[in-house]
Amino acid sequence: MEGGVTETSSAKMHGGYNKRYKHYSHTLGCSMNFHIYFPPSDSTVSHKFPVLYWLSGLSCTDENFIFKSDAQRAASQHGVALIAPDTSPRGLNVEGEADSWDFGVGAGFYLNATQEKWKNWRMYDYVVKELPELLRDNFPQLDTSKASIFGHSMGGHGALTIYLKNLDKYKSVSAFAPIANPTNCPWGQKAFTNYLGGNKSDWEDYDATYLVKKYPNVSTTILIDQGEGDKFLHDQLLPHKFEEACKNGNVPLLLRLQPGYDHSYYFIATFIDDHIRHHAQALKLN
Repeated sequence: MEGGVTETSSAKMHGGYNKRYKHYSHTLGCSMNFHIYFPPSDSTVSHKFPVLYWLSGLSCTDENFIFKSDAQRAASQHGVALIAPDTSPRGLNVEGEADSWDFGVGAGFYLNATQEKWKNWRMYDYVVKELPELLRDNFPQLDTSKASIFGHSMGGHGALTIYLKNLDKYKSVSAFAPIANPTNCPWGQKAFTNYLGGNKSDWEDYDATYLVKKYPNVSTTILIDQGEGDKFLHDQLLPHKFEEACKNGNVPLLLRLQPGYDHSYYFIATFIDDHIRHHAQALKLN
Protein backbone atom coordinates (compact mmCIF):
# COMPACT_ATOMS: atom_id res chain seq x y z
CA MET A 1 0.00 0.00 0.00
CA GLU A 2 1.24 3.52 -0.80
CA GLY A 3 2.54 5.81 1.90
CA GLY A 4 4.13 3.06 3.95
CA VAL A 5 0.85 1.92 5.54
CA THR A 6 0.92 -1.73 6.62
CA GLU A 7 -2.06 -3.80 7.73
CA THR A 8 -1.17 -5.73 10.89
CA SER A 9 -4.48 -7.38 11.84
CA SER A 10 -8.01 -7.94 10.59
CA ALA A 11 -11.14 -9.34 12.24
CA LYS A 12 -14.71 -9.49 10.97
CA MET A 13 -17.41 -7.99 13.19
CA HIS A 14 -21.06 -7.06 12.58
CA GLY A 15 -20.55 -7.76 8.90
CA GLY A 16 -17.62 -5.36 8.55
CA TYR A 17 -13.95 -5.51 9.47
CA ASN A 18 -11.77 -4.17 12.24
CA LYS A 19 -8.37 -3.55 10.68
CA ARG A 20 -5.22 -2.30 12.39
CA TYR A 21 -2.49 -0.46 10.53
CA LYS A 22 0.93 0.92 11.27
CA HIS A 23 2.88 3.65 9.54
CA TYR A 24 5.73 6.06 10.15
CA SER A 25 4.44 9.45 11.27
CA HIS A 26 6.54 12.36 10.06
CA THR A 27 4.57 14.65 12.36
CA LEU A 28 5.44 12.66 15.50
CA GLY A 29 8.77 11.18 14.41
CA CYS A 30 7.88 7.58 15.25
CA SER A 31 5.90 4.56 14.12
CA MET A 32 2.17 4.79 14.93
CA ASN A 33 -0.77 2.39 14.99
CA PHE A 34 -4.37 3.16 14.17
CA HIS A 35 -7.58 1.17 13.71
CA ILE A 36 -10.26 1.46 11.06
CA TYR A 37 -13.62 -0.24 11.27
CA PHE A 38 -14.99 -0.67 7.76
CA PRO A 39 -18.78 -1.25 7.68
CA PRO A 40 -20.22 -3.94 5.40
CA SER A 41 -20.16 -2.92 1.75
CA ASP A 42 -21.86 -4.09 -1.41
CA SER A 43 -19.07 -4.93 -3.83
CA THR A 44 -21.41 -4.29 -6.76
CA VAL A 45 -22.01 -0.66 -5.78
CA SER A 46 -19.40 2.10 -5.75
CA HIS A 47 -19.79 3.78 -2.38
CA LYS A 48 -17.52 5.72 -0.06
CA PHE A 49 -17.97 5.73 3.69
CA PRO A 50 -17.85 8.96 5.71
CA VAL A 51 -15.42 8.84 8.63
CA LEU A 52 -15.94 9.24 12.35
CA TYR A 53 -12.77 9.79 14.38
CA TRP A 54 -12.62 8.48 17.94
CA LEU A 55 -10.07 9.97 20.36
CA SER A 56 -9.33 7.85 23.43
CA GLY A 57 -8.46 8.89 26.95
CA LEU A 58 -5.48 8.84 29.30
CA SER A 59 -3.37 5.66 29.24
CA CYS A 60 -5.34 4.22 26.30
CA THR A 61 -4.08 3.06 22.90
CA ASP A 62 -5.82 2.68 19.55
CA GLU A 63 -7.22 -0.65 20.77
CA ASN A 64 -9.44 0.22 23.77
CA PHE A 65 -12.34 1.66 21.84
CA ILE A 66 -12.27 -1.05 19.17
CA PHE A 67 -12.25 -3.83 21.77
CA LYS A 68 -14.67 -2.44 24.37
CA SER A 69 -17.23 -0.01 22.95
CA ASP A 70 -19.21 -2.20 20.51
CA ALA A 71 -19.56 0.91 18.38
CA GLN A 72 -19.21 -1.30 15.31
CA ARG A 73 -22.84 -2.46 15.49
CA ALA A 74 -24.27 1.04 15.04
CA ALA A 75 -21.49 2.01 12.63
CA SER A 76 -22.56 -0.89 10.40
CA GLN A 77 -26.22 0.14 10.60
CA HIS A 78 -25.44 3.72 9.60
CA GLY A 79 -22.62 3.03 7.14
CA VAL A 80 -19.95 5.00 8.99
CA ALA A 81 -16.26 4.09 9.12
CA LEU A 82 -14.64 4.42 12.55
CA ILE A 83 -11.08 5.73 12.82
CA ALA A 84 -9.24 5.20 16.12
CA PRO A 85 -5.71 6.63 16.38
CA ASP A 86 -3.31 6.16 19.28
CA THR A 87 -3.11 8.70 22.10
CA SER A 88 0.53 9.82 21.90
CA PRO A 89 3.88 9.17 20.25
CA ARG A 90 5.57 5.96 21.44
CA GLY A 91 9.08 4.56 21.49
CA LEU A 92 10.92 7.87 21.52
CA ASN A 93 12.47 7.19 24.94
CA VAL A 94 12.23 10.79 26.11
CA GLU A 95 13.30 11.05 29.73
CA GLY A 96 10.25 11.03 31.98
CA GLU A 97 7.80 10.04 29.24
CA ALA A 98 6.55 7.00 31.17
CA ASP A 99 6.92 8.21 34.75
CA SER A 100 3.16 8.65 35.23
CA TRP A 101 -0.03 7.44 33.57
CA ASP A 102 -1.48 10.91 33.10
CA PHE A 103 1.42 12.51 31.21
CA GLY A 104 3.74 11.56 28.37
CA VAL A 105 3.16 8.16 26.77
CA GLY A 106 -0.56 7.55 26.38
CA ALA A 107 -1.31 11.16 27.31
CA GLY A 108 -0.73 13.41 24.30
CA PHE A 109 -3.73 15.65 25.06
CA TYR A 110 -4.24 16.26 21.32
CA LEU A 111 -2.17 19.44 21.31
CA ASN A 112 1.04 20.64 19.67
CA ALA A 113 3.69 20.92 22.37
CA THR A 114 5.83 24.05 22.30
CA GLN A 115 8.47 22.97 24.82
CA GLU A 116 11.61 21.55 23.21
CA LYS A 117 11.75 18.37 25.30
CA TRP A 118 8.28 17.37 24.11
CA LYS A 119 8.62 18.60 20.53
CA ASN A 120 7.39 15.25 19.14
CA TRP A 121 4.10 15.55 21.02
CA ARG A 122 2.11 17.01 18.14
CA MET A 123 -1.07 14.99 18.31
CA TYR A 124 -3.17 17.95 17.15
CA ASP A 125 -1.40 18.08 13.79
CA TYR A 126 -1.41 14.29 13.60
CA VAL A 127 -5.18 14.01 14.05
CA VAL A 128 -6.18 17.12 12.08
CA LYS A 129 -3.67 17.00 9.22
CA GLU A 130 -1.47 13.92 8.80
CA LEU A 131 -3.96 11.14 9.52
CA PRO A 132 -6.76 12.48 7.27
CA GLU A 133 -4.27 12.91 4.42
CA LEU A 134 -3.00 9.37 4.98
CA LEU A 135 -6.55 8.01 4.87
CA ARG A 136 -7.42 10.02 1.76
CA ASP A 137 -4.32 8.81 -0.10
CA ASN A 138 -4.48 5.14 0.90
CA PHE A 139 -8.13 4.17 1.39
CA PRO A 140 -10.31 4.95 -1.65
CA GLN A 141 -13.35 3.47 0.11
CA LEU A 142 -13.33 6.37 2.61
CA ASP A 143 -14.77 9.84 1.99
CA THR A 144 -12.54 11.93 4.25
CA SER A 145 -14.33 15.11 3.17
CA LYS A 146 -17.29 13.91 5.27
CA ALA A 147 -15.93 13.65 8.80
CA SER A 148 -17.08 13.95 12.39
CA ILE A 149 -15.22 13.50 15.67
CA PHE A 150 -15.87 12.23 19.20
CA GLY A 151 -13.96 10.92 22.19
CA HIS A 152 -13.73 10.07 25.88
CA SER A 153 -12.13 11.96 28.79
CA MET A 154 -8.81 13.31 27.43
CA GLY A 155 -10.14 12.30 24.02
CA GLY A 156 -13.37 14.15 24.70
CA HIS A 157 -11.23 17.22 25.37
CA GLY A 158 -9.43 16.56 22.10
CA ALA A 159 -12.63 16.12 20.11
CA LEU A 160 -14.22 19.30 21.45
CA THR A 161 -11.16 21.49 20.93
CA ILE A 162 -10.35 20.10 17.48
CA TYR A 163 -13.95 20.53 16.36
CA LEU A 164 -14.28 24.09 17.64
CA LYS A 165 -11.05 25.11 15.89
CA ASN A 166 -11.95 23.35 12.64
CA LEU A 167 -15.66 23.84 12.04
CA ASP A 168 -15.00 23.56 8.30
CA LYS A 169 -13.50 20.07 8.65
CA TYR A 170 -16.01 18.26 10.87
CA LYS A 171 -19.78 17.95 10.59
CA SER A 172 -20.40 17.22 14.28
CA VAL A 173 -18.83 16.47 17.66
CA SER A 174 -19.74 14.53 20.78
CA ALA A 175 -17.97 13.40 23.92
CA PHE A 176 -18.17 11.04 26.85
CA ALA A 177 -17.02 12.56 30.15
CA PRO A 178 -14.67 15.07 28.51
CA ILE A 179 -11.99 17.06 30.33
CA ALA A 180 -14.02 20.15 29.52
CA ASN A 181 -11.98 22.88 31.25
CA PRO A 182 -8.40 21.56 31.48
CA THR A 183 -6.82 24.87 32.50
CA ASN A 184 -8.69 24.53 35.80
CA CYS A 185 -8.10 20.85 36.64
CA PRO A 186 -5.02 18.91 37.83
CA TRP A 187 -4.73 16.71 34.73
CA GLY A 188 -4.80 19.68 32.40
CA GLN A 189 -2.53 21.86 34.50
CA LYS A 190 0.12 19.14 34.66
CA ALA A 191 0.00 18.45 30.93
CA PHE A 192 -0.20 22.06 29.80
CA THR A 193 2.64 23.21 32.05
CA ASN A 194 4.94 20.56 30.61
CA TYR A 195 3.83 20.68 26.97
CA LEU A 196 3.04 24.38 26.58
CA GLY A 197 5.02 26.17 29.30
CA GLY A 198 3.95 28.50 32.08
CA ASN A 199 2.06 31.13 30.07
CA LYS A 200 -1.53 30.26 30.86
CA SER A 201 -2.90 32.32 27.99
CA ASP A 202 -1.34 29.72 25.68
CA TRP A 203 -3.35 27.02 27.44
CA GLU A 204 -6.66 28.56 26.44
CA ASP A 205 -6.06 27.53 22.82
CA TYR A 206 -6.60 23.93 23.94
CA ASP A 207 -9.45 24.45 26.38
CA ALA A 208 -12.98 23.92 25.04
CA THR A 209 -14.51 26.21 27.66
CA TYR A 210 -12.44 29.11 26.34
CA LEU A 211 -12.67 28.10 22.67
CA VAL A 212 -16.48 28.22 22.72
CA LYS A 213 -16.15 31.94 23.44
CA LYS A 214 -13.66 32.36 20.60
CA TYR A 215 -15.42 30.20 17.98
CA PRO A 216 -19.13 30.52 18.73
CA ASN A 217 -20.43 29.83 15.21
CA VAL A 218 -21.55 26.29 15.99
CA SER A 219 -24.75 25.21 14.24
CA THR A 220 -24.86 21.47 15.03
CA THR A 221 -25.74 20.53 18.60
CA ILE A 222 -22.78 19.33 20.69
CA LEU A 223 -23.67 16.09 22.50
CA ILE A 224 -22.02 15.22 25.83
CA ASP A 225 -22.83 12.28 28.08
CA GLN A 226 -21.51 12.44 31.64
CA GLY A 227 -21.93 9.79 34.32
CA GLU A 228 -23.07 11.19 37.65
CA GLY A 229 -21.18 8.38 39.41
CA ASP A 230 -17.91 9.37 37.72
CA LYS A 231 -15.27 9.90 40.44
CA PHE A 232 -13.51 12.47 38.24
CA LEU A 233 -16.60 14.60 37.61
CA HIS A 234 -16.13 17.44 40.06
CA ASP A 235 -12.34 17.89 40.21
CA GLN A 236 -11.12 16.91 36.72
CA LEU A 237 -13.92 17.04 34.12
CA LEU A 238 -15.91 20.20 34.95
CA PRO A 239 -18.62 19.87 32.27
CA HIS A 240 -20.73 22.56 33.92
CA LYS A 241 -18.03 25.14 33.17
CA PHE A 242 -18.34 24.22 29.50
CA GLU A 243 -22.13 24.25 29.74
CA GLU A 244 -22.06 27.78 31.15
CA ALA A 245 -19.77 28.96 28.36
CA CYS A 246 -22.07 27.43 25.74
CA LYS A 247 -25.09 29.17 27.25
CA ASN A 248 -23.28 32.51 27.26
CA GLY A 249 -22.28 32.03 23.62
CA ASN A 250 -25.62 30.62 22.44
CA VAL A 251 -23.83 27.44 21.37
CA PRO A 252 -26.23 24.45 21.10
CA LEU A 253 -25.30 21.83 23.70
CA LEU A 254 -27.06 18.70 24.90
CA LEU A 255 -25.39 17.73 28.19
CA ARG A 256 -26.91 14.53 29.52
CA LEU A 257 -26.11 13.59 33.12
CA GLN A 258 -26.51 9.84 33.46
CA PRO A 259 -27.33 8.66 37.02
CA GLY A 260 -25.07 5.96 38.43
CA TYR A 261 -22.67 5.67 35.51
CA ASP A 262 -18.92 5.90 36.05
CA HIS A 263 -15.94 6.80 33.82
CA SER A 264 -15.53 3.37 32.22
CA TYR A 265 -16.25 1.71 28.90
CA TYR A 266 -19.38 0.18 30.47
CA PHE A 267 -20.73 3.73 30.41
CA ILE A 268 -19.51 4.34 26.86
CA ALA A 269 -20.95 1.10 25.50
CA THR A 270 -24.34 1.92 27.04
CA PHE A 271 -24.79 5.17 25.11
CA ILE A 272 -22.56 4.65 22.07
CA ASP A 273 -25.50 4.04 19.71
CA ASP A 274 -26.88 7.50 20.48
CA HIS A 275 -23.56 9.07 19.57
CA ILE A 276 -23.18 7.14 16.31
CA ARG A 277 -26.74 8.18 15.39
CA HIS A 278 -25.95 11.79 16.27
CA HIS A 279 -23.02 11.81 13.87
CA ALA A 280 -24.76 9.82 11.15
CA GLN A 281 -27.51 12.44 11.09
CA ALA A 282 -24.97 15.23 10.77
CA LEU A 283 -23.22 13.32 8.00
CA LYS A 284 -26.62 13.16 6.23
CA LEU A 285 -26.80 9.40 6.16
CA ASN A 286 -30.27 8.89 7.56
